[in-house]
Amino acid sequence: MNETIAKFGHPATLIAEYDHWVVLLRPAQPTLGALVLAAKSDATAFGDLPAEAHAELKTATAAIEAALGQAVGYAKINYLMLMMVDPHVHFHVLPRYEGERSGAGLTVPDAGWPGQPDLGQAVKLADAQVAALAGWLKPYFA
Repeated sequence: MNETIAKFGHPATLIAEYDHWVVLLRPAQPTLGALVLAAKSDATAFGDLPAEAHAELKTATAAIEAALGQAVGYAKINYLMLMMVDPHVHFHVLPRYEGERSGAGLTVPDAGWPGQPDLGQAVKLADAQVAALAGWLKPYFA
């Protein structure tokens, strides 16, 4: 695992794992169910990932979209590849919706809807909330 994966709280935030990718709960939730899809590779450029990692994105993104569709009932989904602070290849995955959504005792509005996501309004999770939300989401990936 690389430093970016560790920074996003692995292993406490781990939701699902694939050969080349991990799906992590995003510790700050701009929308309910916000995730990080992170490459296990040490690559810092998307084009430097092996072909197998690119191919496996099909499996990982299909699982993410099915799981978040059931758990959150999003209207749209945003994949943001920012990599400004955390250098290893990763996407912030944000389910988007009008209003708010609730799960695992947490209610999160989509403050940016219908425009770009408002990352500054993210709900920062305590350790117990991370555990509860991760526990709530994991079965949707089974």
